[in-house]
Amino acid sequence: MSTGEDLLRAHGLRVTRPRLAVLEVLTEGGHLEVEDIARKARARLDSVSTQAVYDVLGALSRAGLARRIEPAGSPARYEARVGDNHHHIVCRGCGAIADVDCAVGERPCLSPGDAQGFVLDEAEVTFWGLCPDCQARRRAEAAV
Repeated sequence: MSTGEDLLRAHGLRVTRPRLAVLEVLTEGGHLEVEDIARKARARLDSVSTQAVYDVLGALSRAGLARRIEPAGSPARYEARVGDNHHHIVCRGCGAIADVDCAVGERPCLSPGDAQGFVLDEAEVTFWGLCPDCQARRRAEAAV
């Protein structure tokens, strides 16, 4: 199994403590906002500025080690699950995000009627709805 240092080097990035800390946070899973990533990275380091975390996330995203998603009306979030053309479900109630595997198992999952000469390698799909907790909350509110 590759270490964070190996991954950074393999993707042409210098190994720094902030990059290692942010990469560790992302590989724990989830769809994290920058402030959450910064807080968790600070727990691993003596200190790291929010701007440094933004810089690290930009470098990791450009290198293909992180993925930035921005559901409509939400701040940017980052995840370490990259390169598999998966999609997301977003709860309209609480904003929770979950991964959804590619529907057809190959990239891209969808193709436009006219690709206008582009070679397509990914389709980004966001499904919207209510998570089980928000559904239960709405049922409880309706019963009152």
